[in-house]
Parts: sequence; C-alpha cells; structure tokens
Amino acid sequence: MRNSSASGLPGATTFGDEYVPQHGNGGYYITRYDLTLSYRMSSNRLVGRAEISAVSQMALSRFSLDLAGLRVSKVSVNGYPATKFTQPGRKLHIWPSATIPVGSAMLILIQYSGSPAPVGGRWGQLGWEELADGVIVASQPTGASTWFPCNDHPRNKASYRISITSDSPYYVLANGALLEKRKAASQTTWVYDQPEPMATYLATVQIGQYDTIDLATKRVPMVARAPSRLKAAVKADFGRQQE
Repeated sequence: MRNSSASGLPGATTFGDEYVPQHGNGGYYITRYDLTLSYRMSSNRLVGRAEISAVSQMALSRFSLDLAGLRVSKVSVNGYPATKFTQPGRKLHIWPSATIPVGSAMLILIQYSGSPAPVGGRWGQLGWEELADGVIVASQPTGASTWFPCNDHPRNKASYRISITSDSPYYVLANGALLEKRKAASQTTWVYDQPEPMATYLATVQIGQYDTIDLATKRVPMVARAPSRLKAAVKADFGRQQE
C-alpha cells in the first residue's frame, strides 16, 4: 500500500438534491467515461469495463458511485487495487489504497457484469431495457446506473467513449460519432466518441435490426435508424424535418 500524509473523509453518497435524493455523489468530479462493453442478446448478459477519469474536490479516504443491479469484480484507483469495495443497494463504495489528496487526478477502473434491467421509481421504469428483439436505453433522469458505474446526477457532465460488442445482425447506436466498426466471427464492435460533456442520463445504447433512412442531405444532414417495417412511416412522419 502507498503512504499518504493527507488525511481524508468519505465523499458524500448523494448530491443532496430533493428531486433525486438518493442519486449523485460528492467529493470528486468526473470528466470522462471510457466504457468497453460486451452484450449477448440471447442471454441479456452485459460485461463491462469502465475507465473513469475524475478530479478529487476534497481529500478522500472513500468515495462512491451509482450502480444498480450489476456486480463488480475488480476495482483499482490510479493503478492500485482498491483496499475494499462494497455494493449496498444502488451504490458502489470504494476505499482507495491511500487517501486521495484534494485536487488530484483519479483514474478509476471498474470491471463488472450481470443482466441489466431498468429500475423503478416515481417516473416509471428507467435505464437499460431488454426488448423482444433489441435493446433500448432511456435513462432520464436516474437510469444511467443500470448499465455503467457513474456519478448519476446532471450536475456532473462528462465526455464519453463507448465501445460495445454485440451480435452482428444488429445495428448498435450510441452517443457521438462512430469512430470504428469491426466484425469478428458472429459479433461486431462499434466504437463511438462523444467529446462534448453531457449528463449521465443522456448516455444511451440502442440495439436493433435497423435500416438507414436519409431524411436530409443538404445544409444539415439528418439520418434516421428504424426497423424495416417502419421505414415508410418514418419517411412520412419526418419528411418535412429539414424545413
């Protein structure tokens, strides 16, 4: 274990927001999420690796993230294994190997897996939802923690890189620009980058057997992805979108 002369306190396990009283965490600010995910459609199994860049806002002997329904197998902070981590309820508490001084960079690596499912609340079911033939993720305002560990409050905006590997017949959509698409055997990996900071609830993954529909090519290009059976309806409903 490393030695540190800085004494620290646990970071808060909520932002203290009455609208979402159990969500968000204090003591640090996340600047980027780098998510590497693998998803099996047949079994609804998600395996993930989250590389989270953050900055401490106080000396931290412990800090917390939001994570619901998925089990963590390994955690490290700044290259050192965490002394301990626990998962009470929808929280992940992490004890780094030494106190993190105030204003320090934090690189948090978390390996996790499970069968993602939406969480219930006053707004209904939120988060990762398995469909009959695909996946939809709709997280506003507190469903992001159903598929990756995060500081799940809109006050903490960050940039994203999302790499997701899934079954090849399916099209995978995520936030930002598609940087890479590579196929290996029966699966395809899609890599997206979202450089502009955004709230966690906006992070999304959509998986389906989609067609590409060009809605406009001039001024601002607009492209839709939709199931084949809805192609005509999408063209009709969004046909004047460029106006």
